[in-house]
Amino acid sequence: MTDAASLFQPVTVGRMSLPNRIAMAPLTRSRTDNTTGVPTAMNAEYYAQRASAGLIVTEATQISPQGKGYAYTPGIHSAEQVAGWRLVTDAVHAQGGRIAMQLWHVGRISHPDLQPGGALPVAPSAVAPNVKAFTTDGFKDIPAPRALGIDELPGIVEDYRIATRNALAAGLDAVEVHAANGYLIDQFLRDGTNTRTDAYGGSVENRARFLFEVLDAVVAEAGPDRVGIRLSPLSPSNDAHDSDPRATYSPVIERLNGYNLAYLHMIEGVTRGPHPGFGGLLGELRGLYKGRYMANNVYTRAMAIEALSNGHADLVAFGRPFIANPDLVERLRHDQPLAEPDSATFYGGDRHGYTDYPALKEAAE
Repeated sequence: MTDAASLFQPVTVGRMSLPNRIAMAPLTRSRTDNTTGVPTAMNAEYYAQRASAGLIVTEATQISPQGKGYAYTPGIHSAEQVAGWRLVTDAVHAQGGRIAMQLWHVGRISHPDLQPGGALPVAPSAVAPNVKAFTTDGFKDIPAPRALGIDELPGIVEDYRIATRNALAAGLDAVEVHAANGYLIDQFLRDGTNTRTDAYGGSVENRARFLFEVLDAVVAEAGPDRVGIRLSPLSPSNDAHDSDPRATYSPVIERLNGYNLAYLHMIEGVTRGPHPGFGGLLGELRGLYKGRYMANNVYTRAMAIEALSNGHADLVAFGRPFIANPDLVERLRHDQPLAEPDSATFYGGDRHGYTDYPALKEAAE
């Protein structure tokens, strides 16, 4: 099957039955209250508008106050946040959709302005990233983080477990462990951000220890068929570097096969950079994974059809196209032109640039 029909074949992903192979990728939009992190009816409307996706993966959602790295982002660590997310899941389910929550701890990609008590961000090692943090006062330089003590790690793993329980209580169909893009789990994985000499540093097995402790906790809470994981082995996003991605990520991906997860969500190449093609190291790493595979990064309709047709992917995630095209699934089905999003309204603000993008039929009228 090498035509558009490949995009619209049903697929079973874990315990979810999806009507098509189009996923909505996680998109940080910074539209919750900065103090409470509680989703609102506006957030529910936004996600419900996009419920025709085979699967929605929510914006990254912090598992704890310490996990926050961007202003106005939602959490899943308080009763009020659970109730706010219930608004979202009820709205999506009312439209026939399915929705997974991406669980997030940013690690060093934060700022004291965003941390409880103005504390330093935390990380595997005290290595400062050469990026800026989005605060209520705009973008600010990130200071060197505080290296986590080994005695602190079980508490963070427990935060992931509780966040998983909260997500399921809020009606999410699944959770996705965010182990990509230079955030905390990815910081442990990479030798450019992890210079530890204890059981969590040095060898690949040690650097992957935190990832698998988190995954064990999340799977114990939700069951493997309601858990996905996101990796970005080829991307230096958020100043995350590794001297040998093949050596780091090959054993990680092979070990993931033993979990029988719902899916592996892979950012292919450099985040928002050109797609590297289906061969090379990406093809090698992808070939190691035996379960459901979600491909992500600057995919077009034609690329998605190719990836699904040649067996490279089981699902294809679209990110920014979903911002300005709430009916992206139908536009892809009929090969209709896509509206362009206004980048000035990506982060923060009100419904403008968020819930006011019309579907194609509404635009024509």
